[in-house]
Amino acid sequence: MDSTFMCIGDVTSDAFITLQDAKVHCDIESESCTICMRWGDKIPYKNVTVVPAVGNSANAAVSVARLGLPVSFVSFVGNDAHGEECITALEREGVGTEFITKESGKNTNYHYVLSYEAERTILVRHEHFTYSLPELPDSVAWLYFSSVGEAAETLHDEIAEWLEKHPDVKLVFQPGTFQMQLGYDRLKDIYARTHLFICNKQEAQRILASQENDIRVLLREMHGRGPAIVSISDGPNGAYAFDGSSTFFVPQYPDIAPPKERTGAGDAFTSTLATFLAKGLPLREALLRAPINSMSVVQHIGAQKGLLHETDIEEYLKRAPKEYQVSVL
Repeated sequence: MDSTFMCIGDVTSDAFITLQDAKVHCDIESESCTICMRWGDKIPYKNVTVVPAVGNSANAAVSVARLGLPVSFVSFVGNDAHGEECITALEREGVGTEFITKESGKNTNYHYVLSYEAERTILVRHEHFTYSLPELPDSVAWLYFSSVGEAAETLHDEIAEWLEKHPDVKLVFQPGTFQMQLGYDRLKDIYARTHLFICNKQEAQRILASQENDIRVLLREMHGRGPAIVSISDGPNGAYAFDGSSTFFVPQYPDIAPPKERTGAGDAFTSTLATFLAKGLPLREALLRAPINSMSVVQHIGAQKGLLHETDIEEYLKRAPKEYQVSVL
């Protein structure tokens, strides 16, 4: 299919296990929390829900498709039932799957999500696929790149080379854990070609090796690494964006009900912002719509069920409280 968007990243199936017998201990100084369960015992759980075809870029692909742009997905699965299940789920959403590679002798990624009180801890294992960038169509205008496994280091070089040959293509980069571990210096060619870069506050501090708490400072430092537009989220405190001249802030869209599970909220924000930029909206207007999709996603189990269509987002925007607006800092 002809694709305006091409999303690249790992795909997995998530098994959501809702815990009922656990405790959370938080350290205020380190701003970290630990979930505790009885060791060596049988622990009851409420339920389990299996959601196929998820992951940062897979979630983004589904989001882009629901928002009305043609999109395909580059990924790698095993030649197994879980891989087929992921492909079928994506095709059902209208995502092009012709660039998904099935590799014999490998297992499709399968993660376990321990869900408790609207937060989650994810047990992950990335299969070591033979990562290689396929030949992409000339119709690609936006490339969306996010989390991949440790075996994919050279894939970053292939993407950087492809972008050099296609200077008009806009890159959206939402780094995953391994990409942050690689560090800025290893991926400086990716950062230099990024049109829209998105992460959260803690991730920005990690990438920049900085203890800076002022997000406005982090935005400018990250912008100095190459991205044309930088957006940094601060959880329930809202999100910021900087385009080299103006700094914008958008609050969290009010929850319509208590959140059920927060997996995928960041992917919804990133993909929605990118999609509306691709549709031609100014940064300020695109930023106003992104938190709405995040709000909807956390009302459901899994990262995709709550993803909205454009008409739904516009309806929520019409009903937004008057204080929900983008401000210039």
